Amino acid sequence: MNLNQLFFIIVLALFASACTNNTQETKKPNVVIIFLDDSGYSDFVPFGQTNIETPNVQKLAEEGVIFKNFYVPQAVCSASRSALISGCYPGRTKVFSAHGPSDRGLETTFPTIGEVFKNAGYKTALFGKWHCGDQPETRPHNRGFDETCGLMYSNDMWKNHPESPDYWGQWPLRYWENGKVTIEDVDSTDQKMLTKWYTEHAVNFITKHKDEPFLLYVPHAMSHVPLFCSPEFDGITGKGLYADVLTELDWSVGQINQALKNNGIDDNTIVIFSSDNGPWIAYGNHAGTTPFREAKGTTFDGGTRSATIIKYPAGLEANRQSSRAVMTIDLLPTLCEVAGIPLPATEIDGKNVWDVISGKPNARNPHDYYAFTNDREFQAIMSGDGKWKLHLPHNYRTMTDIKGKDGMPGKYDYSARIELSLFDMENDPYETTNVILKHPEIAEKLLAYAEVHKKKFFSENEN
Repeated sequence: MNLNQLFFIIVLALFASACTNNTQETKKPNVVIIFLDDSGYSDFVPFGQTNIETPNVQKLAEEGVIFKNFYVPQAVCSASRSALISGCYPGRTKVFSAHGPSDRGLETTFPTIGEVFKNAGYKTALFGKWHCGDQPETRPHNRGFDETCGLMYSNDMWKNHPESPDYWGQWPLRYWENGKVTIEDVDSTDQKMLTKWYTEHAVNFITKHKDEPFLLYVPHAMSHVPLFCSPEFDGITGKGLYADVLTELDWSVGQINQALKNNGIDDNTIVIFSSDNGPWIAYGNHAGTTPFREAKGTTFDGGTRSATIIKYPAGLEANRQSSRAVMTIDLLPTLCEVAGIPLPATEIDGKNVWDVISGKPNARNPHDYYAFTNDREFQAIMSGDGKWKLHLPHNYRTMTDIKGKDGMPGKYDYSARIELSLFDMENDPYETTNVILKHPEIAEKLLAYAEVHKKKFFSENEN
């Protein structure tokens, strides 16, 4: 071999190495979103759980960032989930509360995160509870998800409902796979397997698509009532069914996290762990816990603040906590920014908050405010930095002395009312003390934002 040949071989090797490094550097990140149902803020160890061991969620927290002030815009299933996948407030999409069988759900004019990422060349999957539409064109297999399985609506919308079995029994609770019904009417035996089935599908999807970018959305049916867990976890804690259900959900998180490691793609995968809203406290010992005021179905933080972890080894410092305010509507535009994907052409309400998520010094949340609704009523508004929260006058539900137990709900008092109230969320995150007289200028500013939001999203008969 002469010097010219040697030089040519060295140049080729250097070129190949450069191409390989460039490919690795520009490889789009994978995205995994694990979205629990009705999980309480304090259900897992990193967020205050002291009675149940949840080592896999703890490990995810150590490998990622804990977000202590992460919000949903409405603390009910369909509204919360549609906001996540569309990046839009419920006021824009008109998806409020919880939709039932055959309901339209999220209109196809609002692109989903599945459609946005699929159009950018990602493989996409949804394994779990959809609850964003139960008509042919609004089901997940027609909304941008290549592979799907699960339920179209909540697992309590079935013939065994504890209060309204005749009403919900009009519709079978169907289990779908890739656009086809594989179980015509889900029974208790099937419900026990839901968490396990969704997890197995998720792990298989990760393994199958490890060499190409993917978006994996796992919206679990648990810990929404009725509670079920697989036989392997039934009674495992000795602390009741809710503890067993959380233990299986923790196992699921561990299985998904380990699958990313086993396939060598952990570093380049964004993992988001959160819940659609706070606990459904009417169900007593079958509900989670939150330290904040009230719970699911209200605009207090017990309903709208969700325990959240975001892990991305390639882009986020591990084992960190953030007290910055973020909302689910921000996930779509933020993930698009990180992945280099164009935003949908339609207007959305979320904004790119990557600087806030990554902890960039002096990063400012681009939102002037975050808005909260309950059903069709606009009830509260928070400053974009999360420091102040203003409740507009409204009625809300609160628990009576009749508590739920073992799958039967307790009774709500729907006559509770809050007048115009301002809370200092930094010093009073439990919304106990109205400080509107001490800070009238803050209240006036938030009221001005509230008027803008009302005019943009609500007609007079909607609020």
